[in-house]
Amino acid sequence: MHPSDFPPRGSDPRDVGGAEPHLFYDIQDQEVALFEHAWRNRLPVLIKGPTGVGKTRFVSYMAQRLDLPLFTVACHDDLTAADLVGRHLIQDGATCWNDGALTRAVRAGGICYLDEVVEARRDTTVVIHPLADHRRTLPIDRLGITLEAPDSFMLVMSYNPGYQNFLKGLKPSTRQRFVTLRFDFPTPEREQRILMGETGCDADLARRLVSIASAIRGLKDIDLEEVVSTRLLVYAAVLMRDGLDPTQACRAALAESLTDDPEVVDGLMAIITATFGG
Repeated sequence: MHPSDFPPRGSDPRDVGGAEPHLFYDIQDQEVALFEHAWRNRLPVLIKGPTGVGKTRFVSYMAQRLDLPLFTVACHDDLTAADLVGRHLIQDGATCWNDGALTRAVRAGGICYLDEVVEARRDTTVVIHPLADHRRTLPIDRLGITLEAPDSFMLVMSYNPGYQNFLKGLKPSTRQRFVTLRFDFPTPEREQRILMGETGCDADLARRLVSIASAIRGLKDIDLEEVVSTRLLVYAAVLMRDGLDPTQACRAALAESLTDDPEVVDGLMAIITATFGG
């Protein structure tokens, strides 16, 4: 693929080639250009940012934009190296090798996306090291082979820095193998465009939802583990589009999703009802 084959910057982000339904993505700054440069130069990418700000959507959009298969792994505490690389299984009385998602991505020359990578054990993520440096290889010890990643293969990881602690953080030996992109909450104008493009809601509804999110994100005297994400705003808009009362939609998608504390819910609902009535 040549750089001239990419859709021009500033074109409708839904106009992406391929047979799959076009994904909506509102380009923020230079993230698309950086990702494309990294892919062309066979560099892995690390994306960090809060929950629900579009990290996974961005990777899906880039896979479609580059016309590459995408293999996504939702990382968790019980994820093992065998889950990534593969294992022998008994099938129909015979022992057969089954590739893991990482191996399938290497063989297909696609994108392997490790979502919330800090949730995986550190001894599991070490398996990616040979793929994330100049070697670009994947040793499969159980088969006695080493796969060489084709030029089109790309390794991408994401995590939420807010969840990091001493026990759950990226090792420097892992982090320093990656080019890093930082995602944050969109500007109000961009968040409104995202809501309108993602859900088809009108500008007034998008503006009201974004104003609620801004107010909640600015709270100082209410302790929330996470504040309102763009994803939750999309959920609220979808419920309203289907006819649910705006106040009830916001209670379900925003207030109750952010906290289990009834008093905190009441405080969030005060913001919501001030915007929509109720």
